[in-house]
Amino acid sequence: MLLEFRIKNFSSLRDEQVLNLVASTDKTLLDTHAFGTGLKAAPHLLKTAVVYGANASGKSNLIKALQYMSGVVLESASLKPNQNFNALQPFKLDTASGALPTEFEVTLILDGVRYQYGFAMTSQRIVSEHLLVFKAFKPQRWFDRHFDHQSGKDVYEFGPSLKGPKNLWEGATRSNALFLSTAVQLNSDALRPVFDWFAHRLVIFNEQSPLSPYFSVQMLKEDAGRKAIGEFLRTADMSIVDIEVATSQIKVNNIHFDLTTGHRVEEASERAIDEVKFHHITDQGKAVFDLMDESSGTRNLMFLAGPILDILNKGLTLVVDELDTSLHTLLVQALVRLFHTPKCNTGGAQLLFTTHDTSLLDAYGLFRRDQIWFVEKRPDQSSVLFPLLDFSPRKNEALERGYLQGRYGALPLLRNQALAFNH
Repeated sequence: MLLEFRIKNFSSLRDEQVLNLVASTDKTLLDTHAFGTGLKAAPHLLKTAVVYGANASGKSNLIKALQYMSGVVLESASLKPNQNFNALQPFKLDTASGALPTEFEVTLILDGVRYQYGFAMTSQRIVSEHLLVFKAFKPQRWFDRHFDHQSGKDVYEFGPSLKGPKNLWEGATRSNALFLSTAVQLNSDALRPVFDWFAHRLVIFNEQSPLSPYFSVQMLKEDAGRKAIGEFLRTADMSIVDIEVATSQIKVNNIHFDLTTGHRVEEASERAIDEVKFHHITDQGKAVFDLMDESSGTRNLMFLAGPILDILNKGLTLVVDELDTSLHTLLVQALVRLFHTPKCNTGGAQLLFTTHDTSLLDAYGLFRRDQIWFVEKRPDQSSVLFPLLDFSPRKNEALERGYLQGRYGALPLLRNQALAFNH
């Protein structure tokens, strides 16, 4: 489970920003909206969190930062020597930040153990990396790595608690690779839980990793999966009574140019395609619709159904940019409440999402006050992340009205409203 995410000098997030999912001492909705961890430092962890902010405020950059961190963990050990991180974008609107490294850190709770892992990097190399493990009250520093500019080499310090051929892993770690990733590639069982969280327990949907129908379609091919997705959609008060997947073969012509003969070669083959059919029944009659006959909201909900059911079952962390896209506000509420329902969320699943849907702020019992966050763009174009708790709101405060009136900031700046409406 994700306890905390820290980011510095990534896109508009110039200064260090911290998203913390540790529940406050408020007891309201604690039994449904938080998990007990058994840890004194963080006794309860929030199941969901929502981030608000104006367009171009930096909400999406927060998610992209976590996504980029995940990509470096998963891919850096496979890069070629001296291959640059060309997609890395530090804050560009001041000269100092452009020359500074980008810093990432996550704190996780995995099987009751707290891990604090982070690294700093430039587009050319990893400049530092560290891992703290809290198996007892006092943290254990498993490893610390930093680049020494004078020698031009990485310097490593290992704690006694990290077991395995550490010198072998160190020697195999290139300047543009993470030690964590390299060691896991070389079969480090001790470091694998952190790596596996990024590889198998973190799911991100945004413009760079859009929602795909594939997972839900594969579930629909099995009786148990079709039943589960059907029940999921019916909770949204849809008239869908059944969903079927018809698989057929189509002929495909593959054309390529043979470099040895200089001739154009055409080859015929067959490819399987899946067609999703929705069976509707109302008091007035029944009908069968193709996928594209359904509304975009129904399609998105169906695409989400499979992943969300799997995430709830396995206790994964789901991060979604603009969850409300093409979904009615009541459907968004229903999705959030699934994560808050103990009988549905039995494995420790979490949901972090951004939205513009302000009606969620006052939806009865949907959020605790410590689950609400805002992102605001400063005049220098850097983004700042802050929690609603910074404003000490009253328990029964009208949060939507307060937000729209500018009480918490994070609103779009309309410089000339009269001119805008007149045109």
